[in-house]
Amino acid sequence: MRVLLQVVGLLVLDLLSTLTFFVALGLFKSLYLATLLAIGVGLAQVSVMRLLGLSVAPMQWLSLALVVVLGSATLLTQNLVFIKFKPSIIYFALGAGMLRPGWMVRYVPAEILGEIEGSVLVGWGYAWATLMILIALTNLALALRTSTEAWAWFASVGANLAQISFGAAQYLVIRNQVKTLRAARRMSDG
Repeated sequence: MRVLLQVVGLLVLDLLSTLTFFVALGLFKSLYLATLLAIGVGLAQVSVMRLLGLSVAPMQWLSLALVVVLGSATLLTQNLVFIKFKPSIIYFALGAGMLRPGWMVRYVPAEILGEIEGSVLVGWGYAWATLMILIALTNLALALRTSTEAWAWFASVGANLAQISFGAAQYLVIRNQVKTLRAARRMSDG
């Protein structure tokens, strides 16, 4: 459980500005306030990390860039069509970022990292990229062909459920692989 909480903690830090946007939007029902808060939190987070001499992970930079650029575009355009297409832009960008081999290493605890093949993480990374692109395509289709309510349900609930389910499946598969490897090692040592 500690490992899962560690991974979730890193993801929350990497996506803090994006999460701030959704929480603020839900609480205040103001697109403008949520966007401004998300941009502020993202800029503050990266600034504090840089001042402390900490490295900023690529996914943190990507999250910040998406919030600043797309948030600013939202504030400037005030266009519902753009707002509906924006999640697809975000998911396509995330998917592209996830095509970089090794991006998942940051999210794997050191004691587990030594237990699994690097190719396993690269494969999971590509699987995540595929999921992000599928979510982006689904969002586009729903934005173009369904009501705003149906689209909003997918954008806020459906896409997140897909990611949570996929993350849980990945966690369980890797945990099982590590347990199997450790058991085999004990058998050969004993």
